[in-house]
Amino acid sequence: MIDNPTAGEPPALKPVWDIPTRVFHWLLAALVITGWLLGEFGPPVKTWHFYCGYAIGTLVVLRMLRGIFGAPPNNFVSFLYGPKTTLKYALSLFSRKPSHWPGHNPMGGWSVFAMLLLLAVQVSTGLFASDKDYISDGPLNKWVSSDMRLELTYIHNVNAKILLAVIGLHVFMILFYLIWKRENLVGPMLTGKKQVRTTTDNETS
Repeated sequence: MIDNPTAGEPPALKPVWDIPTRVFHWLLAALVITGWLLGEFGPPVKTWHFYCGYAIGTLVVLRMLRGIFGAPPNNFVSFLYGPKTTLKYALSLFSRKPSHWPGHNPMGGWSVFAMLLLLAVQVSTGLFASDKDYISDGPLNKWVSSDMRLELTYIHNVNAKILLAVIGLHVFMILFYLIWKRENLVGPMLTGKKQVRTTTDNETS
């Protein structure tokens, strides 16, 4: 893993996020927002809400496969840092200097993984959930008992609130980095290029 870049190295504009990563990010964001709006404020028959869920589930599976078998900086090994590196980065979070971290920083990497897990829970429970008016149930709803249906529906609803909170925190941190640390995290996800520092010091703990 790449350790915290040293302060003495000048940052350089380098390609970090490839086209599939950028397409995945913005498509997933659009689907999550659309699916939530349709689920909360859409028509009683939530056909398009389900379609968004199927698409999100497909993207999450593909991202998990890429995280396991893909190359850096997209595989999990390259951005899921150990507690020592994560704590070290967290302690420097309020420094007003840009981190210029290549790829996901330690806290960002864990937040990405957490969002993927939350989305996986949301999609899988939605397949079995019951609509509150029993108008539009999940496609696999009839394959489980009524008690299990209620439990999965409850998890689906609670997990949606947790997911929204995590997404809200994600947006807040983007603004925090832009205003406080003077580091633009949105630009690289549009252009693929980022100002980064590199180091040969590796830390996996």
